[in-house]
Amino acid sequence: MAHSQNSYKKVDGEVLEKGKKLPLVESFYSIQGEGHHSGKPAYFIRVGGCDIACHWCDSKVSWNAALHPLVSVEEIVEQVLKTPARSVVVTGGEPAMYPLEPLSRLIRAHQISNFLESSGAYEITGQWDWICISPKHNKPPLKQNLERANELKIVIFDTEDFVFAEKWKNEVPKTCKLLLQPEYSQFNQMAPLMVEYVKTHPEWSISLQSHKYLNIP
Repeated sequence: MAHSQNSYKKVDGEVLEKGKKLPLVESFYSIQGEGHHSGKPAYFIRVGGCDIACHWCDSKVSWNAALHPLVSVEEIVEQVLKTPARSVVVTGGEPAMYPLEPLSRLIRAHQISNFLESSGAYEITGQWDWICISPKHNKPPLKQNLERANELKIVIFDTEDFVFAEKWKNEVPKTCKLLLQPEYSQFNQMAPLMVEYVKTHPEWSISLQSHKYLNIP
């Protein structure tokens, strides 16, 4: 939430502003479960803090940044290097709420690919090998973020989200991957509709949260 970021600034505002430390919810080595890179191994860094608050969010624990410790980017990347990971996914929460140049630069310095998952609602800083923008109804993505998107992922909770998806399709580069993903609790209702939609709109592909079926984080 918005106040959660402010509470961290009171604790260590100068460091946080420069992106040298981030509120870390969790970090772990696993398999990418959704999106264009689904099925590939990756190290996940979940950053705390989000004021978008989607009602179906499966990471609500990340919303309040003040609940999570500030960890230096050096410590975060040190844990990455203890694994065989060749790619890192930075997610949240909404990681773009913070300056991400130090983290993105340090990951790349070790010849590891860095991927970012963001709603696009805040200016994305840093250099990234892959940017996935997943727009949300509560706070629209910024134009400059959409122009950097390698992947546009729309969560389908109800039929109105098909219209929502088309709204953003023309705002991303022609090379951007277009993905529709059923919200997990609505899978049985929305999956059949998604199949028919993609068959008649072949520019889109379907993304599934395979990690939930594989029972991995």
